[in-house]
Amino acid sequence: MASGLSFVSKNRLVNVTLTQRSRRAIVLMLVGTVLVSACSLRLVQLQLIQGHYHRQRAEQNRIGLIPIPADRGNILDRTGKLLAANRLSRSVYLRPRELSKERWAETAKRLAPILEIPSEEILDKLKQAGYRSAMPVRISRNLNLRAFIALAEKNPQFPGLEIRGESSRYYPNGDLAAHVLGYISEATAEDMKQNPDYPMGMLVGQTGVERLANSALQGVWGGQLVEVDATGQEIDSLGLKPPVAGDTVRLTLDVGLQKTAEKALANRRGAVVVMDVKTGAVLALASGPTFDPNLFTRRISSVEWKRLQSQENPFLNRALQGYPPGSTFKPITATAGMQSGKFSPDSALMTYAALNLGGHLFHEHGAGYGVIGFREALAVSSNTFFYQVGLTTGPEQIAKWGRQLGVGVAEIGLDGESHGMIPTPAQKEKLFKEPWYGGDTVTMAIGQGLVQVTPLELAVVYSAIANGGGVSNPIYWQAKRTRHQCVPKTSVSIWEQLPSSVRDLRQWCNTALPSG
Repeated sequence: MASGLSFVSKNRLVNVTLTQRSRRAIVLMLVGTVLVSACSLRLVQLQLIQGHYHRQRAEQNRIGLIPIPADRGNILDRTGKLLAANRLSRSVYLRPRELSKERWAETAKRLAPILEIPSEEILDKLKQAGYRSAMPVRISRNLNLRAFIALAEKNPQFPGLEIRGESSRYYPNGDLAAHVLGYISEATAEDMKQNPDYPMGMLVGQTGVERLANSALQGVWGGQLVEVDATGQEIDSLGLKPPVAGDTVRLTLDVGLQKTAEKALANRRGAVVVMDVKTGAVLALASGPTFDPNLFTRRISSVEWKRLQSQENPFLNRALQGYPPGSTFKPITATAGMQSGKFSPDSALMTYAALNLGGHLFHEHGAGYGVIGFREALAVSSNTFFYQVGLTTGPEQIAKWGRQLGVGVAEIGLDGESHGMIPTPAQKEKLFKEPWYGGDTVTMAIGQGLVQVTPLELAVVYSAIANGGGVSNPIYWQAKRTRHQCVPKTSVSIWEQLPSSVRDLRQWCNTALPSG
C-alpha cells in the first residue's frame, strides 16, 4: 500500500509539472504572437497607411533645393545711363539640417570673427529657417577677399557651409541721386509676414524708387533640385528652374544735370530741383547732405554708421520738405493781386524805407525805390511794394492762388514727402488758437511768417510761369518700362485757360531786367 501511494504521488507530480510547462508555453506563444502582431501592425501603418508621408520625407532628405536669386532690374536715367545695376559677388550660405542646434552654436562662434557678424545674428537666421530645413540660408553677402581665403582654407571645419557666386546691387555713381534711388536690404520679419512667398535672404527696396518699384525690380527667384548623399554632398542634378530677372525702370533724371546740382550743393544743407517746364519731368532732384546707398548692399560697420550719422540728417530729402520761401514767393503774391482784379499789370505803387503797421515797422531792403510797377518790384525784390499788394489783396486770395500754382498740392510720391502751407486766417486760428494780424498778411506777401513751400513746389510754380500757365504735377519716371508700368500721379493743367497775370510774368521773365 505504501508503494502504491508513492506511485500515485509521483504521477501527480508529473502532471503538475506538465501543466506548468504548458502554461509557460502558452504564455510565451501569446507574447510572441502579440509582438509579431504589433510589428506587423506597425509595418502596415508605416508602409500602407503612412507610406506616402514617409516616402515624401525620404525624398526630402534625398533631394535638396538650391535657391537661385534673381538679378534685380536696372535703374536708368532718361538717356539710358546706369543709376543702379548689379555686379558679381560671393555670398555665404549654411545648410541648417547638416548640424545639430548645439553644433551650430559652436560653428557660429568660429564663423563670427571671419565674417565680422555676431554669432547671435547667424543663429537667429538659422532659427528663422528651422534647424531641419533643407533650404540653404544666406548669412553674409558681398564676401570680401580676406574672408573668402580664410573660409577656403578652413572649409573642412565648417560642414554645411557653401560659398556661391551671385549678383549684388551696385550704384556706379556712389551717392548720386541717393534720395531718389533709395536703398535695399534683406527682407525684415515684417516684410516676410506681408509676403509669405519671399525666400529667406530676399532683397527688397526700403526707400526711394527701390521701394516704390520693388515689385517690378525684384524679379522671380529660381531654383535647382539636386540629389544628395547621406553627408549632404550633391551627386546629381534633377532639374532647374531659371530665375527671371527684374524689369528695367527708366527715370526722367538726367545724370549730367544731377551731377551739376549735387556739385553745387557740395553736400551742404540744401536742395536743388530741375524740371522740364512743358512735361513736368524732374530732370534733377538733389538734397544735401546725402549718403551712399552702396553701404546698404552689405553689412555696415560701426565706424561707417557713426560717420554717416555725424552728418545732419543725411536721409532727409530736403527737396520735399517745407521751408519759408522768402522772396521766391513774391510772384505768387503778384499773381493773386492781379487775378483779384484790384491790380493790373501796369499798376504802380510808392515804395518806402519801411511800412508802419499798428506801430510795427516792416522794412524795405534800403531807402525805397520810389514809384515802381510789378516788373521793377520783382526785379529789385521790393518788400514794401508787396506788403501793399498783400494787404490790398488779402490773405485768402494769396492762399487760393498759391494752391492754384501748386503749393500744398503738387507731389511726387517719394518717401518722406511733405506739403507746403499757406494758412488763411481761419486756419491759423484753428491750428494755433490765435487771431490773424495785419503783420501776418505782410509777412505772407513776401514768403515769410507761417508760409512754407517745398523746393519741389517752387519748381512747379516757376514752371507754370515759364510755360504760360500750365500747372503739371511733377513726374520722375518715364511711362515706358519693360513688362511693367509704374503709374505716376496724374499730370494735369489746373487752369482751363491761360491767366493774363501768368502770361505777363512769363513775358517779364523772358525780358532782360534792369539791375537792382
